[in-house]
Amino acid sequence: MTPHNHAKEGDYAEAVLLPGDPLRAKWIAETFFENPKLVNSVRNCLGYTGTWKGKPVSVQASGMGQPSLSIYVHELINVYGAKTLIRVGTCGGLNAKVKVRDVILAQAASTDSAIVKGRFGAFNFAPIADFGLLRSAADKADAKGLKFHAGNMLSSDIFYHADGFAGYDKLPDHGVIGVEMEAAALYTLAARFGVKALTICTMTDCLITHEEISADARQTSLKDMVELALDVAVEA
Repeated sequence: MTPHNHAKEGDYAEAVLLPGDPLRAKWIAETFFENPKLVNSVRNCLGYTGTWKGKPVSVQASGMGQPSLSIYVHELINVYGAKTLIRVGTCGGLNAKVKVRDVILAQAASTDSAIVKGRFGAFNFAPIADFGLLRSAADKADAKGLKFHAGNMLSSDIFYHADGFAGYDKLPDHGVIGVEMEAAALYTLAARFGVKALTICTMTDCLITHEEISADARQTSLKDMVELALDVAVEA
């Protein structure tokens, strides 16, 4: 147990999905898991364990942003023995070629966060996904006929940027395709502790074209993404 988690040793599977939203964690467990069991409800950051296609898997809400995710990921790895962590969430688009409902596999995660930058002094550490998880996700997305993009994601500590899209203007010119708030910290912690991590996001709104998808379309797209993440997680 920790100050943020009252689960007991063995309550989590080695493979854990990480949505930000606690209610999305609940939806994942109740929609996809066989025999879901609530294992954590501290601060309503809900965690569940069950099985997917007969294999154990967990889901734990991480909250919004890199500070919150870092707490849960650190504890999942060092207290509960997690070995494979896959963030599942939504993101904004920074490239007009990426359309709403497309899936983004975050091959790498640039960031403006001191959580990553403050650790490495003069070095610019490059947080990257586990290649095996990335390759598996790409192969499975192809097999499912999902439209996806693998590339560099921005993990920003700022949701409402004072300069709007202009605050990100140099990033699309260097191949950054989406923006979210957690992947860089996840990849940095995974590297530090020698575990596997991947971020899979559905692009729900484009910062360039301002296109958005409806609530119903968002839910359908998330279903496809979660099934992809579960297939990758239980085979890692």
